[in-house]
Amino acid sequence: MAPPVPLLAVRGSVGTSLLCGPPKCEHKQTFLCVRDSGLSRCIAFSRDGTLFSWCNGHRYSVVATFDLPKTTLLDFSPLNNVLVTWQPYSKSQDSPQGEANLQLWDLANARLIKALYQKKVDTWCPSWSEDEKICVRSVNNELHFYENNDFNTIANKLRVQKVSDFALSPGGQPSKVAVYAPGSKGAPSFVRLYQYPVLGGPTAAFANKSFFKADRVTMQWNKKASAVLVTASTEVDKTGASYYGEQTLHYLAVNGETALVQLPKNGPIYDVAWSPNSAEFCVVYGFMPAKATIFNLRCDPVFDFGTGPRNAAYYSPQGHILVLAGFGNLRGQMEVWDLKKYKQVSKPQAPDATHFSWCPDGEHVVTATCSPRLRVSNGFKIWHYTGSVLHKWDVAPGAELWEVLWQPFPDGSFPERAVKYQAEPSNLGSTQAPPTQAYRPPALRHLPAMPSTKLHEEEPPQNLHPGVSGEKILSKSALKNQRKREAKKAAKQESKSEPELPSDLTPVTKSQSELSSGDPETDKKIKNLKKVKMTLSVLRQGA
Repeated sequence: MAPPVPLLAVRGSVGTSLLCGPPKCEHKQTFLCVRDSGLSRCIAFSRDGTLFSWCNGHRYSVVATFDLPKTTLLDFSPLNNVLVTWQPYSKSQDSPQGEANLQLWDLANARLIKALYQKKVDTWCPSWSEDEKICVRSVNNELHFYENNDFNTIANKLRVQKVSDFALSPGGQPSKVAVYAPGSKGAPSFVRLYQYPVLGGPTAAFANKSFFKADRVTMQWNKKASAVLVTASTEVDKTGASYYGEQTLHYLAVNGETALVQLPKNGPIYDVAWSPNSAEFCVVYGFMPAKATIFNLRCDPVFDFGTGPRNAAYYSPQGHILVLAGFGNLRGQMEVWDLKKYKQVSKPQAPDATHFSWCPDGEHVVTATCSPRLRVSNGFKIWHYTGSVLHKWDVAPGAELWEVLWQPFPDGSFPERAVKYQAEPSNLGSTQAPPTQAYRPPALRHLPAMPSTKLHEEEPPQNLHPGVSGEKILSKSALKNQRKREAKKAAKQESKSEPELPSDLTPVTKSQSELSSGDPETDKKIKNLKKVKMTLSVLRQGA
């Protein structure tokens, strides 16, 4: 049976449409009959990809229609039983307390289940376990838990001092939750792990990590819900070394182990990504050119990708390919790596890209330039990971592209395939990043290129797996000293391998001082001249 073809939802100023994914990349015919040319506020797929919804400012179109013109965000529960809608909180003369702006809808009969107040947009959507037995949302520095989608009864509460953020573990039961509470009055911030329904008491938390220098955190569970990574950030770096503030990375496991992930290069942490196998994670960090390193669950480095212009890491859905990319203020260079062999596959470039995402098949990616991040050159490209461009679409003059979104699929829908190193055939060709060269003034460009001093010292990739090479991760100074030793050793070996003199020539065994011209008068003059030179040398030193 052939695998399904993922759809790509496209939202822009010309309307909303669905595109059949690669390799054909055509508009889905079944959607054309209900294609909406109006301005859509938002779009969303269900978790399993069977439902698609969009809002055009007047109604929703899924399996039912809802009259909600002000809605700006929406999402589905994991089993498609509940549709969640959110609109900005506002007050009026008729409702001085404000209107309930978070609404939960029963998709089976299109009725309203519950209307709630949710002022903050950061944590607007409730979090469900995959079986929908548990649902949790943040309310006034507390966590409220609901069971079996009964939102009229709060089944349990987690009261921790000033809880400002949480992350519910993926998967089914038992559900775990990571909570963050910022520090105050000299006390440190902390992240704790709980397992539902054991939420109260001093021993309820089975893992705890406290730290300073944290204005906000980002918490990421791995797929198996066995560990969570916490990126703690400050808005301002008091040392003045970084414009991006200061970041630290912490590791917490459900068995109680905690650790600070040691990063060998100073600078900001740009991105942290878990591998789908839940056994390793990748960190992009350090002042430009940034380093990228894969760590295992003991927080030991496994592979170092060296340095380069990058600020993001993206694992393929199957976890066998990793893309290191530099978007935003970088040139859009992408490095595609085969993680089975730790070998680079391709190096395409997508300038001005503001969006990147993997197709669920693990073979293709999409890059897009969207408004309002960039209002010029809007459009998207669908690539094969070998660097070939399979489809390209640019918006018409005066129009804008706002969002592109892949249709999700359940795990196991697309098997892992062997990595290819030869570029896929395409009429649009491929875009490889040109080699970087030092700037040369126009007056010198007709002359032969001369070796120039590099502004940054590039570090090559290294295999750091203890079971493979036994090497340890080296600092910048240690790596520099190692290179000097290797160069000195190579020069010594080269000097030993010089060709020997022919057998018919007598080698010179005497030193320069022992050489004689054969004439006594000449030898005497040379000896006197050497004495004069030695006297001059002594006089100079004395002066």
